Amino acid sequence: MKPRQDWIEDAKRKAALEAVKHVKNGFVIGLGSGSTAAYAIEALGERIKRERLSILGIPTSYQAFLLAVKHGITVTTLEEQSEINLAIDGADQIDAKLNLIKGMGGALAREKIVATASKHNIIIADESKKVRVLGENGHPVPVEVLPFALSIVKHNIEALGGTPVLREAKGKVGPVITDNGNAVIDASFGIIGNVAKLERKLKMIPGVLETGLFVSLAHIAYIGTPAKVEKIKRRT
Repeated sequence: MKPRQDWIEDAKRKAALEAVKHVKNGFVIGLGSGSTAAYAIEALGERIKRERLSILGIPTSYQAFLLAVKHGITVTTLEEQSEINLAIDGADQIDAKLNLIKGMGGALAREKIVATASKHNIIIADESKKVRVLGENGHPVPVEVLPFALSIVKHNIEALGGTPVLREAKGKVGPVITDNGNAVIDASFGIIGNVAKLERKLKMIPGVLETGLFVSLAHIAYIGTPAKVEKIKRRT
């Protein structure tokens, strides 16, 4: 068997290849952020060159924007294209109902906006992201917060039973700052029994811009394993 990191990267790449098969000529595509979504952007660029497709992409971060340009994908905006045919993105945790935790890359707000505007959302990941219940293994919920409101948001998260930690940047002094100019709090709640309820409570805290809980937004997930790509459809 391949070393763990090798098969994980291979699994993510294969999942991305399955996802981009859904793309048709003339589509407007939401382009997710992160290492897994990067494989989809690369694969989409290859399809555009090979098949001469006319595709527009809406990046969810500056990282996704740069990758789209690199791979020859014409970028557009929500102002120009208010309806998106398909969005492809990764996830940090995926439960059996295709509820997600996203945002460890810091692009959760834009990712959720694009997902909400999309007719169809496809998630790609390796099998290490599959869990029985969101919050397993102490995984936190990323929360994008107005810097002015950090202290009050932390207090309110603690009142909900969570442990809030301001995400610190690597390679620079200070907190992570999103593309929107906000901070990120990683809030640990342990096992999340009612994902929709926690999402609503977090969104009601003044100063919270968005949370990394994606409830009933994904339609299909392609999960890469060492041997195959598993397809999971959301239960309706």
